[in-house]
Order: sequence, then C-alpha cells, then structure tokens
Amino acid sequence: MAWIYLVIAGIFEVVWASFLKLSEGFSHLGWSVATIIGMVLSFLFLAKATHQLPLSLAYPIWTGIGALGTVIVGVMVFGDRLNPLTWVFVGVLLIGIIGIKLTTN
Repeated sequence: MAWIYLVIAGIFEVVWASFLKLSEGFSHLGWSVATIIGMVLSFLFLAKATHQLPLSLAYPIWTGIGALGTVIVGVMVFGDRLNPLTWVFVGVLLIGIIGIKLTTN
C-alpha cells in the first residue's frame, strides 16, 4: 500500500505544480487554493508512504514522479518545447526512478 500512496503523492505533486502555473503567482484565488490543496494532499500521501518506506527511497521517487509528470503536462498542456537532449535526460530520470524501485526490497 505504501507504493500506492507514493504514486498518489507524486500525482498530486504534478497537480499542484500545474495549478501553480495557472495561479499566475498566486494572483488567481481559485487556482491558488487548488494549488495549496494539491500541496497538502501530496505531502499527506508522502507522509503515509514514509511510514513503511525509507525516506531515502520515497523522497527521490516522489520528486521524480513529480518532475516527469510536470514535464509531460508542460509539453502537452502548456505547449512547452524541449530540445532532444533534454528528452534524453528526462529518459535518464525515468530510468533512475524505475531502477530505484526495482532494486528495493
């Protein structure tokens, strides 16, 4: 169950980061409130995951899910453009996250 909590925490990290962009520096109340709710939920699920998972594994996977997801949202929703070399490093990040998961007990 801890891994499920960790994935949910990572998803909420993507949510709050996306809402942060939409809040335009916390200048739009609705998006600002949604950002804060997403942050709280992300931290709560991370906290639940760290009851069973070591912090040394949970934290980098949580941030990695958030980073990868935010890249995808940035490209697909906000029209961000990344050069090919950046995509290589995004792939390396994905490989790192999978590697951490596969090498844990």
